[in-house]
Amino acid sequence: MSFAIRCRRLALALLVLAGVARPGDAAADDYPTRIITLVVPFAAGGPSDVIARLLAHSMSQTLGQQVIVENVAGAGGTIGAARVARTAPDGYTLLIHHLALTAAPSLYSNLSYDTRTAFTPLGLINTGPMVLVGRKTLAAQTAQELVAYFKREGDKITMAHAGVGSNAHLCAILLSQAIGLKQVYVPYNGTGPAMNDIVTGQVDALCDQSTTAVPQIVSGTVRGYIVTSATPIDAIKEVATAPAAGLPEFDMAIWHGLYAPKDTPPAVVAKLNKALAIALADSLVIERFKAVGTTPFPPSEWSPEAHKTRFLAEIDRWGGLLKTAGVTPATAR
Repeated sequence: MSFAIRCRRLALALLVLAGVARPGDAAADDYPTRIITLVVPFAAGGPSDVIARLLAHSMSQTLGQQVIVENVAGAGGTIGAARVARTAPDGYTLLIHHLALTAAPSLYSNLSYDTRTAFTPLGLINTGPMVLVGRKTLAAQTAQELVAYFKREGDKITMAHAGVGSNAHLCAILLSQAIGLKQVYVPYNGTGPAMNDIVTGQVDALCDQSTTAVPQIVSGTVRGYIVTSATPIDAIKEVATAPAAGLPEFDMAIWHGLYAPKDTPPAVVAKLNKALAIALADSLVIERFKAVGTTPFPPSEWSPEAHKTRFLAEIDRWGGLLKTAGVTPATAR
């Protein structure tokens, strides 16, 4: 074999190796080239869905490809999370989830994914308190009257939530601890359907994110009782804070984050994080968040690294809280 032929074959081999050594690089450079699906693991119309659609609109403009929202509800958000965990790490299937993702390992014994390692954090989104609301026909008019009513009626109270592991469920657990009793929990396939039944008077109360609770309170379809923070929400200043209601330990701040499957290429992560940052700096998004009692995280916490730090810490925190509350992992259905 001549020296020239050997050189040509060596050159060809090097080109082949260059093409397979880092197969995601070229794709990452061109990303995105098609529609991106943003999975919301709860029903349409709920808090996560509202936030997802706000972000999807902005990120579509930044990325130059449409970001569509798909609702994959069930099992406290674990069905949608499982779907994203098993998809290809190419940046075309994303997940928006709140702190319930971090509580899931302590609530479910049969998750199909390892919560700590199954996802690539892309960035923190927003944070804000929960709001305890009730049907308008409840006898209690104020927060103090509601607490007294709950203590008096005990297990006759029906407390709606969006499924085991949802923010509404976690908030209901904290409320039970704060008051010292346990209501009858009524699970729904998302806070949207749960809120509908509060509006129509089918159940008594719901602890919902401010994102969807505030509009209902302002419109007069439900009664707001307690904000789970020491600071009132501007849009509903008449609703008592937890300390004002005599329940300072009823303190819960929710937060959302954006995720991709593990092993998503760093270049794709960087592009998605940049698009998210642009959305969070958008004055229209900021004003919409403010109007419903929530705010974007500060820019210092927008990085994937900051998101990962909070994510892992919250897994440990909720593991301890739920264990103290006597909650044992159940089978996800």
